[in-house]
Amino acid sequence: MASFTYTARDAKGQLQSAMVEAPSREEAISQLKKQRLNVIKIDEQTKKKKGGKVSMRDIVIFTRQFSTMINSGLPLVQAMGILAEQSENPNLRDITKQVVFDVESGNTVADAFRKHPTAFSDLYVNMVAAGEAGGILDTILMRLAVFMEKNDALVRKVKGAMIYPGVIMTVAGGAILVLLIFVIPTFQRMFAEAGIPLPLPTRIVIGMSQGLQQWWWAMGLGLFAIGWSIKKYYATNDGKLVIDRLMLKAPVLGDVLRKSAVSRFTRTLGTLIGSGVSILDGLEITAKTSGNRVIQDAIMESRSSIAGGETISAPLKKSQVFPPMVISMINVGEQTGGLDEMLGKIADFYDEEVDAAVSGLLALMEPMMIVFLGVVVGGMVVAMYLPIFDMVNAAG
Repeated sequence: MASFTYTARDAKGQLQSAMVEAPSREEAISQLKKQRLNVIKIDEQTKKKKGGKVSMRDIVIFTRQFSTMINSGLPLVQAMGILAEQSENPNLRDITKQVVFDVESGNTVADAFRKHPTAFSDLYVNMVAAGEAGGILDTILMRLAVFMEKNDALVRKVKGAMIYPGVIMTVAGGAILVLLIFVIPTFQRMFAEAGIPLPLPTRIVIGMSQGLQQWWWAMGLGLFAIGWSIKKYYATNDGKLVIDRLMLKAPVLGDVLRKSAVSRFTRTLGTLIGSGVSILDGLEITAKTSGNRVIQDAIMESRSSIAGGETISAPLKKSQVFPPMVISMINVGEQTGGLDEMLGKIADFYDEEVDAAVSGLLALMEPMMIVFLGVVVGGMVVAMYLPIFDMVNAAG
């Protein structure tokens, strides 16, 4: 039995959309005709793929095209129908078809989007709702696309800063494992045959090699257990708060995370307020998308402060997460009534600050990694050559 979504006119000429189950398309049409319905459109309901991934880039393109079509005068349903046909992402194509059906059934665009949280975030849905209410949906969609592009660029900057050191440490770890598993045992056998006493550094390296070969499974299980435990702890409220606080206090990296969080917070809240979303709803949405529990708690305290008739800046200052300049500029924005514009200026400034912080992080990590590789790998090589030098000196 398949499910079909349809649009039809009843005996009074009124449109109605719903769903019907039937063994085939022809049988579905036959059932509808028996109900004195004149079928205009009927499509087989595709089964949703749970957890289908829709990339940020796909959503940005979808949003820009949707905005352009609406601005050109195309009806909502027709515009989304075109987007569904030309979408290269099958998951987004199916979601768009579902949205079209829901809108044809009488739902608002925002309500139709809200049913697909894997593609459309709370921020997206609330801004679309504000755009529909204000009759400026095309403007809001274009603002959304710009916001998502800048936010995605910010995330990629921070992630990109981690790629280089991650690759270097992976290669270094591989080199150390090769030395301990394959190279050191060869030297060990050679020294055993020579019967010479080994210096302490050599014995330590050989002991590490033997330990790895004999207990590799225990070490693997230990690392897995540590990783699993940290993940489980981070999933708890207290664990997330503790780890996120430690991340913000970390040298250099904490500065990058703090500045990127400030940029994301100010841009998100500024975009929401400028799009007509209430400041209380805007703060709640911004808190959910902050990515850090410490900052989330600070934003929610600000929300409670505003709900009680106070200012937004006082709780943010109390959290000691946001720099004094940010607090002062937000305070000025509140007093002058231009909070959204002020938040946008802060976000632009901190985007540049994130660039500088990422460059500083990489500049610091490069010499640290070189020193690490020199000490660890070089130390192992020297330790294995010490007995050879002793053998040469004894022979001389």
